[in-house]
Amino acid sequence: MMLLKNFKRFFNKALRQPLYAAGVFRKRLAAQMHYRFSDGKSSNPEAITLFLTHKCNLHCKMCGQWGEGGITKKASAQFVQSELPLDDIKKLVDEASAFRPNITLFGGEPLLHAHAVDIIRYIKSKGMHCLVITNGFLLDKMAEELVSSGLDELNVSFDGGAALHDEIRGMLGLFDRIMSGLKEVNRFKRLGSRKKPLVNLQCTITKYNYLHLEQMLAVAEEARADSLTFHNLIFTNKKLLEEQRPYDELLGASSKDWEGFDFEPEIDPKALYEKLQPILTGKYPFNVDLYPNFSSEELIRYYRDPCFMASSAPSDLTARCLSPWIVAYVFPDGEVRPCLNCTYSFGNIKDRPFRDIWNSEKAIGFRRVLKKNRIFPLCRRCTELYRY
Repeated sequence: MMLLKNFKRFFNKALRQPLYAAGVFRKRLAAQMHYRFSDGKSSNPEAITLFLTHKCNLHCKMCGQWGEGGITKKASAQFVQSELPLDDIKKLVDEASAFRPNITLFGGEPLLHAHAVDIIRYIKSKGMHCLVITNGFLLDKMAEELVSSGLDELNVSFDGGAALHDEIRGMLGLFDRIMSGLKEVNRFKRLGSRKKPLVNLQCTITKYNYLHLEQMLAVAEEARADSLTFHNLIFTNKKLLEEQRPYDELLGASSKDWEGFDFEPEIDPKALYEKLQPILTGKYPFNVDLYPNFSSEELIRYYRDPCFMASSAPSDLTARCLSPWIVAYVFPDGEVRPCLNCTYSFGNIKDRPFRDIWNSEKAIGFRRVLKKNRIFPLCRRCTELYRY
C-alpha cells in the first residue's frame, strides 16, 4: 500500500522533529474525517505553500516553469514580476497563526523575493514551522540570515556531482557555489549551537542523471545533509491534457500550466530500479528515500504509461486526491488555489480573510466535484496523489 511505503519517510522525520510530526498526524486525520463526512468543507489546512515569486535565476532543463518546455518563460514580464506585498503576507501569517499550519516558501526561486528572510522571521515569530525550497544559488550570500531567522528546514535541489549538476542547470560553477553556501549554513549553525535548519537534499530523477544517481551520496555527505530524497520525474502527455479539458470547463478553470510537463521521460525504468536499489538499501549518516516509493513493477508502469496510477489496498486510499483538504497554495497575485497547476481559485487574500476563503462556496464546490470524481485525469501525474 502506497501510504505504508511512505511510513519510513514519515518515521525518520518524526525522529528529527517529533512535535512537528505529531501535529501533522493530528491535522491529517482531521482532514481525512472531513473528506469522508463534511460534504466539501475541510478542517484548517495542515500546510500553506506560499508561492513567493515566479522569478528564477536558473533555467533547469527539466523544469516545468523555466525549463526547455517551461510555461512561465512564455508568460509576460508583468506576470513574472508580480509578487505579493510584504504587508499582505504578514496579514495572512497573522490569520494562519490561529491554527499554526506548516508553511513552505516556494517559487520560482523564493529567495529572490526581496523580503524572503523577513517573511521567514515573521512566520517563526508566530510559532509556525517553516520550510524553504531553493535552488541554492543565493545560499552563500544569505547563509547567516537564514540560520539566524529560525528556519526549520532548507530543501536544496541537486542533480548530481559538480559537472552533471552544472550541465543540467545550465551554469558553470553553480555546484561549487551551492556547496559553498551550504558549508556556510553549517558553519553558522555550529557558531550559534543550532540544529536548524535541517538540510534536505532533493534530487529529481531525469533522463540526464538517472544512470548516475550514486553521485548524490557523495554530494549529501559533503553537504552534511540530514536527508536525501530522490523524486520521480513529473511528466504528462497530450492525451491526459485533452481528457482534463471537460473538467476545467466544468470548473471554469485552466490546467494550462501542466503543458510545461508535456514531454517524454526518456528513462529506462528497469535500469533506474537497478540503480536505485543499492542506494536505497545502503547505510549512511543521513536518511535516504525515494518519492513516490514505487515497487519495481510500479516504477516500470509509471514511466511507460502516463495513465498509470499505483494500486493499493484498500483501493480507495490512493484512488483519490486529498490535497485540497490539506494544503492551500497562495500565489503571487493573492489567489488561493487547490493545487499548483490549476488556475481555479478559492478566493483572494487581498479581498477576504483566509479563514473565509478556505471554506468558501468556491472551495466547497471544488472539493465536492473532486470527491465525486475521486481524481481528475491529470491527478494521475501529480505526485501529491501519493503523499496523503
